[in-house]
Amino acid sequence: MASLIPAQFILQLFFLATLFHASFAARKLAALVQDQSTHLTYHNGPLLSGKISVNLIWYGNFKPSQRSIIVDFVTSLSSSPPDQTLQHPSVATWWKATDKYYQLAAKSNTQSSSSPLSLSLGIQILDDNYSLGKSLSQTQIEQLASKGDQTNSAVNVVLTSSDVTVDGFCSSRCGTHGSSSSSSSSSKNYEFAYIWVGNSETQCPGQCAWPFHQPIYGPQNQPLGAPNNDVGLDGMVVNLASLFAGTATNPFGDGYYQGPASAPLEAASACPGVYGKGAYPGYAGDLLLDPTTGGSYNAHGVNGRKFLLPAIYDPDTLACSTPV
Repeated sequence: MASLIPAQFILQLFFLATLFHASFAARKLAALVQDQSTHLTYHNGPLLSGKISVNLIWYGNFKPSQRSIIVDFVTSLSSSPPDQTLQHPSVATWWKATDKYYQLAAKSNTQSSSSPLSLSLGIQILDDNYSLGKSLSQTQIEQLASKGDQTNSAVNVVLTSSDVTVDGFCSSRCGTHGSSSSSSSSSKNYEFAYIWVGNSETQCPGQCAWPFHQPIYGPQNQPLGAPNNDVGLDGMVVNLASLFAGTATNPFGDGYYQGPASAPLEAASACPGVYGKGAYPGYAGDLLLDPTTGGSYNAHGVNGRKFLLPAIYDPDTLACSTPV
C-alpha cells in the first residue's frame, strides 16, 4: 500500500531527512521539493488496464455540492480521446501523460496483451451514519473499500469527511492506495485496487490542502484560491489525482516506482509540490487564474469545472510534466 505524504511536512524534513509512510503508495504530506535523481523502475508487474469502474464510497457527512466536485473530476478523468468540446488544458489530457508508462511496459512484453485503460464512473455508496465510527484504522479503510466491486475491473475510492480521523492522517499521510483480496464467495479470488483520501479542511489543511491553505512549515506565501471554492474538497482532488496516477502505474506494488515497495515514489508523488512551470519550494508554479472566482487551476473538467492537478513524472524526459 502506498501513502501520500503532505507537502509541507516534507519541506520541514528536507533539511533533515525524507520521511515515507508505508502504505503501498501513500500520498504523503505532499512535498515541495523535486528530487532531480528520480528514476522510476518497472518491476514487471501488471499496470491497471481494460475497462475500469471507479466506485465512490462516501463515509461521513458530505454536502451534495461537495460530492459533485469529486464526481465531475472522476468523469473528467477519462483515458478515451479527450472531449474536443472541453477547453484545454483538460483533465483528460493531463491523464494521458500516464500513457508513456504503458508504452514502456509493452516493450517488455508483460503488458503487450493488455487492453488499454478506460476509466468510467461506477456506483456511489453513501455511509453518512458513520457505520464504523468517526475514528478509523487502516483495516477499516480496507473494509469500507470492499463495499465496492471486488474484481480486477474496479477501483474503489473511499472518501472520509472532515470530522473523521484515520490512522496516520495528517501526521504522515493525506491518503493511500493499495490492493486487497476479494472476500466474495465466488470461485474466482480477485485482487482489487482501492484508494482512500480524507478531507483535511478542519484537521490539517496546511498539510493536506496546500497550496489552498497557509502551510504549517516552510515559506509562508499567500495561499492560492481554491478553484471550486472549497479548500477541503479541492485539496482532496489534488491528492486523489496523485493516487489515481499511482494506482494506474503501480496498482499491486510491482509496477513503476522508486525506492522500497512499502514506501514508493510513484508517477505523481515523484513530483511533490509541482503544479506548473517554474515551481520551487513554497511556490506551486505558474498557474491559470479564474478572473471571476480568483481560483488557481491548471486543468478544465466537465460541467465547467476547473481543477488543480499535480505534475506527473515523464519516464522519457526524466522530468516532471505539468498541464501548464
